[in-house]
Amino acid sequence: MARALLRTSVAAGFVFLLSAAPPVAEIAVDYPEPGSVFPSDFAPPTFLWRDPSKAARLWRIEASFSGGIPPLRAVSRGPRLRLGPIDPDCVAETNQPPALTPLLAAARTWKPTRAAWETIKKYSAGRPARITITGLTPAGQVVSRGAIAIRTSTDPVGAPIFYRDVPLMPTETSTGIIKPIAPYAVRLVAWRLRSVSESSSRLVLENLPVCANCHSFSSDARTLGMDLNGLRNNKGLYMLASVSPRTAILSRDVIQWSTPEGALKGDLRVGFMSQVSPCGRYVVTTINPEPVPPGGREPPNNYYVQNFKDYRFLQVFYPTRGILAWYSRATGVLRPLPGADDTRYVQMGAVWSPGGKYLVFARAAAKDPNPGGAPPARYANDPNENQVRYDLYRVPFNEGRGGAAERIPGASQNGMSNSFPKVSPDGRWIVFVQSRNGQLMRPDSRLFIVPFAGGSARLMRCNTPLMNSWHSFSPNGRWMVFSSKSRSPYTQMYLTHIDSSGNDSPPILIENSTASNRAVNLPEFLNLPPDGLQTIGGPALDYYRFFDRALYLQRQSRHQESAAFWQKVLEIDPDDDLAHGNLALVLALSGRRAEAGPHFARAREIRRNRARQLPK
Repeated sequence: MARALLRTSVAAGFVFLLSAAPPVAEIAVDYPEPGSVFPSDFAPPTFLWRDPSKAARLWRIEASFSGGIPPLRAVSRGPRLRLGPIDPDCVAETNQPPALTPLLAAARTWKPTRAAWETIKKYSAGRPARITITGLTPAGQVVSRGAIAIRTSTDPVGAPIFYRDVPLMPTETSTGIIKPIAPYAVRLVAWRLRSVSESSSRLVLENLPVCANCHSFSSDARTLGMDLNGLRNNKGLYMLASVSPRTAILSRDVIQWSTPEGALKGDLRVGFMSQVSPCGRYVVTTINPEPVPPGGREPPNNYYVQNFKDYRFLQVFYPTRGILAWYSRATGVLRPLPGADDTRYVQMGAVWSPGGKYLVFARAAAKDPNPGGAPPARYANDPNENQVRYDLYRVPFNEGRGGAAERIPGASQNGMSNSFPKVSPDGRWIVFVQSRNGQLMRPDSRLFIVPFAGGSARLMRCNTPLMNSWHSFSPNGRWMVFSSKSRSPYTQMYLTHIDSSGNDSPPILIENSTASNRAVNLPEFLNLPPDGLQTIGGPALDYYRFFDRALYLQRQSRHQESAAFWQKVLEIDPDDDLAHGNLALVLALSGRRAEAGPHFARAREIRRNRARQLPK
């Protein structure tokens, strides 16, 4: 009886001890996501997890590998995620300071040392590594645990990313005026280069006081093209230059788009996203379908634009009329592309297939961008937006002769708007943006992949919950970079792996791409070594900087200083009538009337000559 009672007491005590031990809570590992694939040349990422246990004070991280390889172990105090530095020049009344989402604010972090990360990558190449995070009390008791599996691809990225780094400082303007940021903020736009093996980016171009936006490169990255808005509202300019480590944009590299009938200025260039051909000999763009108007009359507007004060999605913009035209560096002339020049449609956003045989573009029925009586949209995806849904088409280039345009099944006639196509380097796939209305930078924009010839389109695994667009393939075709607002309204840059069957992996954040209150867009891989492009400068860009500085000083009545900068402008462009006229004015105002006279005369002469050349 006593022995039986003792056995019962021991058993009861054992049960009591088990019930007293705290349960092991489940840690939610938020980043990387399960199944994430990292490049072999990727810098150490920041792991994020949420631990529901209040008792955990220390976390043990263990990376275990297959094949009998000993695990790698580390200990972390799990510091909270912190925002990176802000750019004080980008703080404005029309935006808000960056802030962590509630999910990110609740996260703990661990960034492996570079040596530890190299070990993880080495032993997870082709075979998943299991990363286990265990929460411990100060006494070392296990109170929580979570795990994910990740792997490293044998495919390196192998190329840096060139991208536009922009402030989000919106301004409301008149209907149809493309001005997503305040005019004074244009100078804050910068261009950067990032190798994913590094932990930060390098500044390549900054302080340009005019709008230079969509860029593209030839497949060998030896030719750079960039849309450019010039003075006098001239939106018919384009930069086309040879790339070197220290790229210099010369005056001859700035093209004034011209057709056989004459120069294209004002609003005759429609939209954006001009594209250099793979060989660098051609450029495709979208222009006004109407001929050059006589007497300098401005053509009708060809794009729907609404600018919002909401910095999170500060603009809606898409063409509603336009035809494709191609430019030859040999002839210096733009010509319509047969098969994509039907004025019943808007044809825009064309990209080249790898060999330059085809162009893939977005098409919709042409319409008035601003029909009368429609209330203005107040926010992105407002039902009052002008509704435009694009389909993707393919047309042969044929050295500019064009051909019949073919609709791409899977990227058309699906009740959605399909835009911003990009063709994989092997020519097998098209990745495009799908949204309910308009093009690319929409809150609901998602990435889809479809065979080049068309077929069943597949929603990509890499999509985040909010805005996915601005994508670009790496030269080897195994990686794709894109932009998203999933972590912050200040757009960030992500990476995904795409295998030979077109399957992609969860998104990988490219950390520290810019200040936490700036946004990343237009990322594009360059087929160059990391030091193959170090700076972009030259007299053609200095011209705009000098012009801007001279005008600023003139408005400040600092006439002598202004005159010095107007002289610099004229050293670059001796036939600039505005510079001659303004130089004459500031010279006269500073008492140098004798010097002013020849510049007044030269300005009048240039204007008379220009007037004689205008169509009658």
